[in-house]
Amino acid sequence: MGKVITLGEIMLRFSTNQGTRLPQSDKLNVHYGGGEANVAISLANYGHTVSFASKVPNNSLGEAVKKHLKRYGVGTETLLFGGNRLGTYYVESGIGQRAASVVYDRAHSSFSEMTFNEWSEEILFSEADIFHISGITPALSHQWRTLTLELMKAAKRKCCKISFDINYRGKLWTQKEAGSVLKMLLPYVDYCSAGYMDAIHLLEIAPRPEEELSYYYKKMQAHYPNIQVFYSTKRTVTSASDNELTGTLWMNETYYESKPQLICPVVDRVGGGDAFCGGVLHGLLTKENPQDIIEFATAASALKHTVEGDCNQFSEEEVNSFLAAGSGKIIR
Repeated sequence: MGKVITLGEIMLRFSTNQGTRLPQSDKLNVHYGGGEANVAISLANYGHTVSFASKVPNNSLGEAVKKHLKRYGVGTETLLFGGNRLGTYYVESGIGQRAASVVYDRAHSSFSEMTFNEWSEEILFSEADIFHISGITPALSHQWRTLTLELMKAAKRKCCKISFDINYRGKLWTQKEAGSVLKMLLPYVDYCSAGYMDAIHLLEIAPRPEEELSYYYKKMQAHYPNIQVFYSTKRTVTSASDNELTGTLWMNETYYESKPQLICPVVDRVGGGDAFCGGVLHGLLTKENPQDIIEFATAASALKHTVEGDCNQFSEEEVNSFLAAGSGKIIR
């Protein structure tokens, strides 16, 4: 198994029950989550040694974050305490033809207001196989754009592979801003979660509607030959409650695609992409063959859609059993 460090913001999530609008809600469900923390939890579930680096306020909410991570076996030795608040966000759960919607309240959070690297490079990256971070982090502030690059360079000095999920969020920054920062960061990346929309709108690759996804993977790798692996999902949305998910992988200059996973009903879509990312990184760490990697990752994401909360709650054995049994069959 491998050693992984993930870094990013973790937040308190408030979500409505399905069928209830946010303005009319008199009660909300509470979860802790964030892209990089969710990936850390997936990898810990699969038996890897994982630590999560972030900063949370030194109060009961910060302590609850620490307990949340430790509950799933994620190391918290790189979790810093300080600052003024824990960022929050609100999810109005989708159902039927009504999509989910998100309201952020994360300004001035402990993590977003960091201005310099408060971690020891030796402690953070010593003997780590993979450093995972996402595009959400540099979107938080101009300081974090500089810090993200500094941390990537530090990881490289320790011979650590860098995993980067573009994870573009239009509510945090513009496509122009994101594209400019990605040009600075992607030369240091080894594994990248990116789809054709990222290629067109962020990496300035000319669209060709008649081309398959493999065309965009080839073009992205031509721009950034240092990136060994690209991956993403294709999602068919019949409704907010009825999705079909297919995983895609570009590895060794070859395109791989999983069998489709039908997810009906969708209990909670938030974190599905993080579960997929965790599945891909697990396969890369255990040196599985590419087709097995993408089948496992897609199955892990499908299972995540069946539970409430941001994080994947399934072990490697459970994901493999799901793959072996087929969707919906009783495991006896």
